[in-house]
Amino acid sequence: MTDSIVAIRNAVKPFLQSCEAGDVVLVAVSGGADSLALAYAILKESQPLAIRAVAVTVDHQLQENSARQAEKVQSQLKEFGYEKVNIEKVVVDVKSGIEAGARDARYRALSACAEKERAEKIFLGHTRDDQAETVLLGLARGSGTRSLSGMASENGMYLRPLLGITRAQTVAACEEIGIKFWDDPHNMSPDFSRVRVRNEVLPLMEEKIGPGISAALSRSASLLRDDADALDAIADAAISHLDLTDLDCESLGELSRAIRTRIIRAALYAAGAPSGSITWDHVAAIEALITQWHGQGALNLPGGVKVERISGRLSLLAQP
Repeated sequence: MTDSIVAIRNAVKPFLQSCEAGDVVLVAVSGGADSLALAYAILKESQPLAIRAVAVTVDHQLQENSARQAEKVQSQLKEFGYEKVNIEKVVVDVKSGIEAGARDARYRALSACAEKERAEKIFLGHTRDDQAETVLLGLARGSGTRSLSGMASENGMYLRPLLGITRAQTVAACEEIGIKFWDDPHNMSPDFSRVRVRNEVLPLMEEKIGPGISAALSRSASLLRDDADALDAIADAAISHLDLTDLDCESLGELSRAIRTRIIRAALYAAGAPSGSITWDHVAAIEALITQWHGQGALNLPGGVKVERISGRLSLLAQP
């Protein structure tokens, strides 16, 4: 085995060892080098542990011949030795953009497939390069510590064992094994912000600042995730004693800003704001009702949430 294959197999081992004999795990495979290398490693490492690996590929139906590509992936995985490979067709809602719509549809399909297969875990093939791109995109959006902490290696059912593995390693592993991987045309389209970061921003940073940018960004994400987890825990402890629809402004004003803004976000989502809809501008406007009060009127936020300061208290109501 090559160094790349060894590194990938070693990366998945601890995640599989946390499962029990007889468990079913689901592996999401797009047909790209990352997910195919992951699928190969999962199959090889799961067999000695008596863990049953099931694969799934999602057909987003966004490109011509997408069904044929899904069938090709299915055939490849069966050649690996997978006994069961699911093809899940989805309809992508592009109102929030193709990237976001495809991601939402994909995760819904993966969750549904995991439930159908009674899978304990879902393995995803995100690499260190994906993590670096995620951190830069979060930085560009100015969306705070949680966004800059990137993707978690473990998030509920979802596992990402390759966050310490580079894209070059997955490509090398596929070439060594003789796997023909698919280059999704969307991954080369400059219409997508992630593609521009991948093909233009990161290479320029490597050229002008020096090599190792992706590794450094990934390390920063890990450190920031520790900080974000600690702050979230403190905020959650405070939230457990609060009525999020009726908050005392004086008490909120005495909290550190990092904790206060987390409580504000939690209150907005509890009131009915759609997931991911709250921006820093929304939070800053509500903070002004607490710490810079001079008679401002009510705020109307996503999801029909109305926020108003009344007699020193912050009222959050969901409007019809």
